[in-house]
Amino acid sequence: MVITLAPSCAYAIRSRIALAKLGTTERDELYKMCDHPRATLAVGADATRLKGAPVLDTPDHIGKRVRYWRLRRNLGRKQFADMIGRSTSWLDKIETGERDLARIPVIDLIAEALSVDPNVLTDAPAAARAADCVDPAEVAAIRSALGRYPGLATSHQEPAAVTHLARQAEYINHAWTSSHFTTVAQRLPKLLEAAQLAIIAAPSADQVAAHRVLVTAYRIASSVLLKFESHDVAWLAADRAMHTALAVDDTWSQARATRSVARAMTAARQRTEAVNTLLDMSDRMRPEVPKNPAGLLALHGMLYLTTAITAAKQEDAALALEMHAEAGRVAGRMEPHYDTRDTQFGTANVAIHRVSALVRLYEAEAALRYADTISPSAITALPPERRANYLLDLTTANTHCGNYTAATRTLAQAERIAPQEVRCRPSTHNLVRTLLSTTSGEPARQVRQIAHRAGVPA
Repeated sequence: MVITLAPSCAYAIRSRIALAKLGTTERDELYKMCDHPRATLAVGADATRLKGAPVLDTPDHIGKRVRYWRLRRNLGRKQFADMIGRSTSWLDKIETGERDLARIPVIDLIAEALSVDPNVLTDAPAAARAADCVDPAEVAAIRSALGRYPGLATSHQEPAAVTHLARQAEYINHAWTSSHFTTVAQRLPKLLEAAQLAIIAAPSADQVAAHRVLVTAYRIASSVLLKFESHDVAWLAADRAMHTALAVDDTWSQARATRSVARAMTAARQRTEAVNTLLDMSDRMRPEVPKNPAGLLALHGMLYLTTAITAAKQEDAALALEMHAEAGRVAGRMEPHYDTRDTQFGTANVAIHRVSALVRLYEAEAALRYADTISPSAITALPPERRANYLLDLTTANTHCGNYTAATRTLAQAERIAPQEVRCRPSTHNLVRTLLSTTSGEPARQVRQIAHRAGVPA
């Protein structure tokens, strides 16, 4: 299989060849080859021996990736074929591997239409990393959804039933707690728009439920954006959640929105304001909790845990400990039938938040000692997102203590439980870089493997 290049390969070289990886002689040879009108770049078994030059994958693998990204972008066959100026039959042959997607400019055209790097289509490791992670186009889609105001339109599409939207919100929230962030990012923009329409059209009996769906959508949007460090837009989404919650007399919505606002404020270093907001909401809902402990007690406890983490980031050890104690007392009042689906609140969650607070207080040894008191079975019962973040806290603590073998072990465990937490988050990439520079021997080999899967240069 060969890729035929045009008489001048400047475009192909700029867009596809990592020239920085080539030696001077090899680079000159490549330019010479590209200047020849009948030059070809071999692929697979017949690949050129140029060190660092890309080796394109087989047609069926490339075709499967084209189809994967077309579906991930929610593009129909005809819609996408029109975008690239081809027929649907041509696209079908590409996606099934019947036709070889050989010309580099065509690969670049398809990649541009899909908003991915060409390597994502042609290189197996790059394809695997991209498939695992929320990409810039999906973050942009969430931003775009936050910039639409369906209520201003003079005509509206038929709104979806609130019960249907509630199920969608529950599914997306489950994907979030399972650390399937790509699923969240793909489905969230549509839910944001549909939930805004539902509030406009829902009868009075469904208004609280409709507002809860929209609060949930805004809250998850804020959480996704924070995880991938789009802090300014995360605050916007959290603020929308708060205004939506205040539009109805619903303590559940207000408590959920408060946590989102506080986390966004904390990321923006507005920590004093975040603590005040959390404590104000805690005081506001306290009289309501005894009336509905099954629905509100866990949310009340989570406000204390969020305050503890924020206080720790302020290096206020006394307030962090006080809030942890308050959360522990709330956890002691929990009963099995209380609603914890959205919060996972309970003694285990309280315990791992204490570890997290100690890490943020730079008390790494204390964090590890406290972690030794937590039952492994209690940790196992938590969802993947919580377990992985707990293991990343242990990784940080072990790194600070110079326990690099233990740090590597907990990092590897976190990757097995929730690959997207380790391979895709900027904050985790920083942790991987630290371990790359401090480990040796077998731990160093394991960290290099993790770094490769995460796309972190080793």
